[in-house]
This record gives sequence, C-alpha cells and structure tokens, in this order.
Amino acid sequence: MGSFSQKFLFFFLLTIQSFVWETISFEDNPTAYEILRDFNFPTGLLPAGVTGYDFDPLSGKFSAFLNGTCTFTLQGAYKLRYKNTINGYISKGRLARLEGVSLKFLFFWVNVVEVLRKGDELEFSVGVAAAGFPMDDFDDSPQCECRFLKCSNQKVRKIGEMNYVSS
Repeated sequence: MGSFSQKFLFFFLLTIQSFVWETISFEDNPTAYEILRDFNFPTGLLPAGVTGYDFDPLSGKFSAFLNGTCTFTLQGAYKLRYKNTINGYISKGRLARLEGVSLKFLFFWVNVVEVLRKGDELEFSVGVAAAGFPMDDFDDSPQCECRFLKCSNQKVRKIGEMNYVSS
C-alpha cells in the first residue's frame, strides 16, 4: 500500500506543479500595451487592435502585430500609418530601428525610424527631421480610420484590411 500512496502523492504533486506553472505564466504575460508602459511610453503609441507581439527582454527587440494596415490622424494635420507588423528595439524612453510606422509629411509618407520620449513629448524621427507631439495625444490607443464601410451606429469599422466591431 505504501507504493500506491507514493504514486498518488507523486501524481498529485506533479498535477499541482503543472497548475501552478500555468497560473504563473498566464499572470506574468503582459500585453503589448503594458510593455510600452513599462518602458515609459503611453499605451496609445500602438493603435487599438494589436493581435499579438514578440518581445525579447535581453535585446529589447519588440514586434507588434495587427490584422492589417492602420492609419489615423494626429492633431488634425498629421497622419500615422502602421503596417500589419511593427518592429523595433525598445528601451526606457526610446524606440529605435523602427520599421512599419510612417508619418505623412506634406504630400509624402516617410518612415519613422525612432521615437523618443522627451519629458511630456514624444519625438518622431524620420532620420533628417523630427516632429514632437504631446504625450496627451497618446493617452488612449487610437482607432484606425474607417475605410470602405462608413462608421455607423452599428460601430462596424473597416480598418485597412481589418473589420472591428465594438460594443
């Protein structure tokens, strides 16, 4: 009977350990927005609807994924466009070697290569020039502009290649 008790205890401990590890890994899995906040960026730097992300804490390599491209207007005059995959390296107050984000400057789209936090402003660098925006503009994750379908009372949004239905 001792053998049965030992097997039962071993199985019980194995089951408990598995449950504990699943609970810990579930609770320790932050969202892409929380990672931005951990590095002193506002969560609204990423548009609503991020479907997933990759993050390597050792190198700072960060990727965020959307279901399609996303465009929105900032301060009524500037447009930001996010591709379906955004890549870069994140550190405190700095997103470097950025890929997948562009800013409309006059009539041209230019790639944003770096975002720096400078006090209460975010500076978007396109290499030879930069534009600063108040942090308040990024308090909330922006909704992408409606395309092809009108934004109606049904709250169905066609966002590039994405449809969002919100309640």
